[in-house]
Amino acid sequence: MAIKSCALLLLALALQLLAGSSPAVAQLEIGFYSKTCPNVEAIVREEIEKIIDAAPSLAGPLLRLHFHDCFVRGCDASVLLNSTDSNVAERDAKPNKSLRGFGSVDRVKAKLEAACPNTVSCADVLTLMARDAVVLAKGPFWPVALGRRDGRVSSATEASDQLPPSFGDIPLLTKIFASKGLNLKDLVVLSGGHTLGTAHCPSFADRLYNFSGNGVDPSLDSEYADKLKTRCKSVDDKAMLSEMDPGSFKTFDTSYYRHVAKRRGLFQSDAALLTDATTRDYVQRIASGKFDDVFFRDFSESMIKMGNVGVLTGDEGEIRKKCYVPN
Repeated sequence: MAIKSCALLLLALALQLLAGSSPAVAQLEIGFYSKTCPNVEAIVREEIEKIIDAAPSLAGPLLRLHFHDCFVRGCDASVLLNSTDSNVAERDAKPNKSLRGFGSVDRVKAKLEAACPNTVSCADVLTLMARDAVVLAKGPFWPVALGRRDGRVSSATEASDQLPPSFGDIPLLTKIFASKGLNLKDLVVLSGGHTLGTAHCPSFADRLYNFSGNGVDPSLDSEYADKLKTRCKSVDDKAMLSEMDPGSFKTFDTSYYRHVAKRRGLFQSDAALLTDATTRDYVQRIASGKFDDVFFRDFSESMIKMGNVGVLTGDEGEIRKKCYVPN
């Protein structure tokens, strides 16, 4: 009963956000494909179940792929486009070099093209896949309003300039989130997505070696720093991976916040959550283990908001046949 009432509240929130939003977002609909591709969500869910069953560690990368898409030009699947001889695309920007899951998106899109040709956008596919990946990792479900269109432009320069950096402090991260219509609560809640996935050494090794010219980052627990050093031998070590939520990086839960509260967040941006009163209070509250349901609801709400950022609708953009190339 509690799960059902939560789902109804999230549906009401999704509809409320659509009603009180920009004209483009207002054109998104729950059940947008009810007449043109009624089984879209079932097709996506069936395929991603096979993908995650074969590779459970892909849940985090698929969530990250959606996040990185929405923060550059909005949720328009521009992150999926390949570079060309005349253009370096988002996926080849330095912050996106470690993105994974492109083949999985192509696989799901191919299934939808077979069932409903020229109908479902890559932007909607990626949004649904991110939601379903979280659910399959034992995380929350949230309703996804559909009707996004695919962008035709993808710029590595824009990605480098607009994505929240792993070394970001609260003022910088707040500014970036605000530029997307997201607030400080969304920042600390969406950071909880780091409960899934792994990271390459270069994204955090600066905290271990010669941090500000003084060795280890003092905001990082020293015992944890020593452990990380055994995996990352140098700032340039690109081979080794570290779990962002050690011990449960394939499961969506609240243990990420317990690590952050103990100064064991992997990135500087994780540690930064303890430097602001509002974000610190949230971290400590969820870290207590008594408010898992609150975090699940908050995460769902913030994901609905993020999924509406800068969307193209109506006659804007296009419906790509293949997600890696414009029509």
